[in-house]
Amino acid sequence: MLCGSQGCCGAQDNGNLEPSKQPLSAEEMGGSPGLDSKDIEEDDSGEPTSQAISYFDREENELKKIKTKGGVENMKPYKFKSGAVYTGKWEGNMRHGFGSQVWADGSTYSGQWKANVAVGAGRFTHSDGDVYIGQWGSNMATGMGVYHHKGKTTYHGEWAKDLQSGFGVESWIEGARYQGYFKSGQKEGVGVYHWTDGSEYQGTWADNVISGPGAYIASDGRAFRGQWKESVIHGFGKYEWPGDRNYAGAYNLDQKHGFGIFKWPDGRKYEGFWANGKQSGYGRYTTKEGVTKDARWEDGHRVKE
Repeated sequence: MLCGSQGCCGAQDNGNLEPSKQPLSAEEMGGSPGLDSKDIEEDDSGEPTSQAISYFDREENELKKIKTKGGVENMKPYKFKSGAVYTGKWEGNMRHGFGSQVWADGSTYSGQWKANVAVGAGRFTHSDGDVYIGQWGSNMATGMGVYHHKGKTTYHGEWAKDLQSGFGVESWIEGARYQGYFKSGQKEGVGVYHWTDGSEYQGTWADNVISGPGAYIASDGRAFRGQWKESVIHGFGKYEWPGDRNYAGAYNLDQKHGFGIFKWPDGRKYEGFWANGKQSGYGRYTTKEGVTKDARWEDGHRVKE
């Protein structure tokens, strides 16, 4: 979400993961409004007036004329034809130094400028109340900064070209929190997600969802350590339940599938093949007395010894 399209900067309110799913299954909602060329208009001076382009680009044509013709004074408010007003320092007939610009919809930028470009430390307040405070480069959030989505989320961390990139902490107003790495506005790499009920995931992410090796520790005592794909268990790992039950083996899209070993706290054990979450194929069952039985299984039932 570029500065000035429908908001400022790319801190996306992607929602938080839902811990009530078994054991962990959710999608993060997000995205930014798209741009449509039919929404871009020009006034009589050729200035773009659409709300769909960056705030910092809306006065570009007029700024070029000012640079050659002058007519501006330090700290004296200058009103552009777009309705925006700049109050601050000028150098060489360009915004340069500290200054503030207020656009017609109430959005404001206060901070450092260099040759008409927002560079250095600054604060952008959008008309809907969202605020970014931090470092800028080429009219975009770049470096360290904080973004507050009004009444939703807050992001503290690194930025590159208006998007969360690098290490950061994203927190939701209800108490959930993610701390880890981002790439192009998406969770990517190693990160830790904390739910409001105390559950936690530590591991890798890809394209904003849990993918790769990681550990989920639930507040009710359940735990899975192993491989994930698109926020569900997929691959090899070990699942442990309260009361010393555990399964170690293969999973396919959240279901036991392939070879695995299930152990009960009373000593019983199944070593064999699974399909869609149930014993299926050949396996060895050990009773609590230590007696073993080799058999073929179907749909969770022993059909032939």
